Amino acid sequence: MRFISACLFLIVSSNLFGQVCQLSAPPVLGHIDFREANIWVSTTDPCTVDIIYWNVLFPETKLRARGAVDNKEYLCTIIPVVNLEPGTTYEYQVKVKGITAEEVYPKGNEHFFFTTETLWQYRTDPPNFKIAVGSCAFLNEPKYDRPGKGYGNSYTIFDTIASKRPELMIWLGDNVYFREVDFESKSSMIRRYYQARQLPELSKLWTTCAHYAIWDDHDFGPNDSNGSYVHKDWTQDIFKHFWPNPSFGGPATGEGITTHFGYNDVEFFMLDNRYHRGLSDAEGVEKTILGQEQLNWLIEALKTSKAKFKLVAMGGQFLNTEAKFENYSTFPEERDEIIRLIEVNNIKGVVFLTGDRHCTELSKLELKNGNVIYDLTASPLTSGAYNNSKENNTLRVEGTIVDTQNFALLNFSGPLKERLMQIEIYDSEGKLRWTHNITSN
Repeated sequence: MRFISACLFLIVSSNLFGQVCQLSAPPVLGHIDFREANIWVSTTDPCTVDIIYWNVLFPETKLRARGAVDNKEYLCTIIPVVNLEPGTTYEYQVKVKGITAEEVYPKGNEHFFFTTETLWQYRTDPPNFKIAVGSCAFLNEPKYDRPGKGYGNSYTIFDTIASKRPELMIWLGDNVYFREVDFESKSSMIRRYYQARQLPELSKLWTTCAHYAIWDDHDFGPNDSNGSYVHKDWTQDIFKHFWPNPSFGGPATGEGITTHFGYNDVEFFMLDNRYHRGLSDAEGVEKTILGQEQLNWLIEALKTSKAKFKLVAMGGQFLNTEAKFENYSTFPEERDEIIRLIEVNNIKGVVFLTGDRHCTELSKLELKNGNVIYDLTASPLTSGAYNNSKENNTLRVEGTIVDTQNFALLNFSGPLKERLMQIEIYDSEGKLRWTHNITSN
């Protein structure tokens, strides 16, 4: 709390007294492919930011990417780093007025690194790699929280994730929690994002791996919010400024924050379960979570994909059979239609990655044609935890409930025709809670 207050004072004081512009949060490594990488940066005032980068094998050859932080509302920007080579590790420095990010945020006094995606197709088997997955990151702020014990728990989980050295991290929604004081104030929502970006316990993770995100209700609007939320244009705009995803919605998927990307032999289908959402019990309202446009895109994109594993990220649970809270079972017709379309189109390797529920579990549905759909729910990172063992989820894989703060680590390995995805669930302290293997066959 003292750190957050100091950073906010720094932003205000620099504007009042004309101090030299400097970084106001650690940089965040975003989408990486074969030839480009996105890096999010923020400063105390509008100014120019330089990213100096070099191939670690040829440190004498320095390249430069330059971006301008010129939006006074956000004071941040996403800078593309280009002209990269596949399968190459780069070291980089973020500089503002000659001062590097490592000097301002010296977590271990290390330089920052990233590695581009390997060009393995038609050459070798896919590389082994791992990704971290989690949701529901509540950061306490007693002044604006509900009275009583803080809902957020220890933040050590972020260093635990960083210590696993994943190539990617997928944030499954509720990545920040808007409070009552935020719902009608765009500036207050922006401030809530900076609370996370300036948290000391997160500074190492932001630069350890590439980050991708979707949202759920708490970073879209109020609790259980749907497409009727009048300020969803605000939250969409904020999301676009703070998450260095490859894209945000578009002609194929409609408005919202839907995106798609591939990494090695895996494809990620990042869904928006809020922007188009209706109410399941309201007369005259379309009974939908995704909306028809996004649903059509999802099935077509899954059918087109050649990936061994097709990971579908969405805020709320998909397979849980008990129609409770905001599970997809509360929209049974749309849920059944998605399952039917996956089956009739013979789409293989579908694994839903979901959050929201403040507990972790794995669900498994065997289709009549022999294909299998999985749903890995990974939650919460820091928010209060819940034990859902009394829910009648008939598709739950026995022994996979975790009712404390945790995250998932997905390990991909093996030759192209026999790929393995190993799920590992770790708690905040790094204790392994369970593992489960899913084969590409």
